[in-house]
Amino acid sequence: MSDTAPKISFVSLGCPKALVDSERIVTHLRSEGYELVKTHAGADVVVVNTCGFLDSAKAESLEAIGKAMAENGRVVVTGCMGAEPGEISEKFPNVLAITKPQAYESVVEAVHAAVPPAHDPFVDLVPPQGVRFTPRHYAYLKISEGCSNRCSFCIIPHLRGDLVSRPANEVLREAEKLVKAGVKEILVISQDTSAYGQDLRYAASPWRDREVRAKFLDLSRELGDMGVWIRLHYVYPYPHVDEVLPLMAEGKILPYLDIPLQHAATPVLKAMKRPAAQEKTLERFAEWRRVVPDLAIRSSFIVGFPGETEEDFQALLDWMSEARLDRVGAFKYEAVRGAAANEFPGAVPEEIKQERWNRLMAHQQPIAERIQKGRIGRRVPVLIDEVGPSVAKGRTKWDAPEIDGTVHVASRRPLRAGEIVTVKIEAADAYDLRGTAVD
Repeated sequence: MSDTAPKISFVSLGCPKALVDSERIVTHLRSEGYELVKTHAGADVVVVNTCGFLDSAKAESLEAIGKAMAENGRVVVTGCMGAEPGEISEKFPNVLAITKPQAYESVVEAVHAAVPPAHDPFVDLVPPQGVRFTPRHYAYLKISEGCSNRCSFCIIPHLRGDLVSRPANEVLREAEKLVKAGVKEILVISQDTSAYGQDLRYAASPWRDREVRAKFLDLSRELGDMGVWIRLHYVYPYPHVDEVLPLMAEGKILPYLDIPLQHAATPVLKAMKRPAAQEKTLERFAEWRRVVPDLAIRSSFIVGFPGETEEDFQALLDWMSEARLDRVGAFKYEAVRGAAANEFPGAVPEEIKQERWNRLMAHQQPIAERIQKGRIGRRVPVLIDEVGPSVAKGRTKWDAPEIDGTVHVASRRPLRAGEIVTVKIEAADAYDLRGTAVD
């Protein structure tokens, strides 16, 4: 890299969808010759991609902006908080620019204004798959922006707009580049993955020698033919999701679904403006497991939502006992400025939220442990994430990076990150597995 190349420092906060936005911005800037540096002090400009979903996330974003201002002073702010810039402008009136989420061109223009790109052909290069912040062997693939749901606790549609799906051929071209670059696992993400293509009326686009519809099933089928692990996140249990299960049974798609259910008690779900037919969801889970016995289902729940009674919470625990979910995340309800739920009566005291959170996690632990121990003695493929002197860390098809469990793998030969090895499972707890590589 040339010493004259302009330097940027980048902070990416929030969810994997925001991480994809950051990768796109950095890919564009790198293609123009900008150098990415690790410290704010050594940069010509700092870009902070903020998260504004919860007040705690906003606080983290404001702290990151403050750190960048203190260590550098030339700061461009983008991301979800950019949709309502007043709070940033009031606290940091000297930031160079504030842009809305997904406004890639505006971020690039702001960086250009702060430090023009160097015209040097020797630095004007990026890899074909773009710049990524994940390890080389897995990548997030965002198939749409925004969300057309109107959950009462969420302001994502306000921040990012309604659902805007990418044409199928555009998604598949990106996936193909990732596979050619050596990615072994693609994690499909959006705000509502199973709603993909609704806004396009499932319009087809040309891909290789055929037309591919912008539809959840069609896209999954094409991705499943790419020869790498395909993991589906943020999928709602709509009836048409049933059609993807045979692809899992065939081994085309990983037997894994991340379904953000949020609750199980009908009064709470109605207040949340979520589907309130959890009995049907249990029936759907049972049918899915009949088609794919190895299916892992992950979900997340909110405890302490306004108006949640002890009876509602107990209904959630009872439902979890029947659902037998492999992985569960839980969040204490936090008011989000601009969300309708802020005005709901029946606020739950913080100490009760904490007590319910503790009970939910304790309730889930034996369920998860029973599922995990059922895998002892099996030989399963494991994707290696980290290597060590004697034990490596990896993941099974039932575990997504950073949010699920780990497999600790002993091996007689050195293992490489990104390698998929067969491991005999020898021990398990509620979260992690241990085993020995057998190939």
